[in-house]
Amino acid sequence: MVVPHHATGARLARHRLADELADVVPPALLADLVAVLAELVGNAVRHADPLPGGVVRVAWRLRPVAGGQSVQLRVTDGGSLSGPLLRPSTPDSIDGRGLHIVAGLADRWGVERDGLGQSVWAEFGPVRSPRPDLLVAG
Repeated sequence: MVVPHHATGARLARHRLADELADVVPPALLADLVAVLAELVGNAVRHADPLPGGVVRVAWRLRPVAGGQSVQLRVTDGGSLSGPLLRPSTPDSIDGRGLHIVAGLADRWGVERDGLGQSVWAEFGPVRSPRPDLLVAG
């Protein structure tokens, strides 16, 4: 999906993710996915340029793996001079915790760059679906 390069983009992405995956993943995982997606879109809006058209691209993918399925979130923006980095923060810091939240909730995360910008991704899994009939085929 494409969302505005604006704070409302994170809200739109969170709601759509929650609506689409509510019956597919366990509620605790859905809460983690929503929190991580909000951080990734928020970081794209605060720290990176938009894609052409003033937007950020948001995607998620479920993939069968041994023991269940994995979920990958991906947020693509126009990039920035300095890429996403875990920054040190203290209890008194005003910001700088977003990627620590991502790293703490996701099993893996990373950054990929191409000629159009950068994608920050986070992966969760394997997880069991609350409804086995909804496992996504690969």
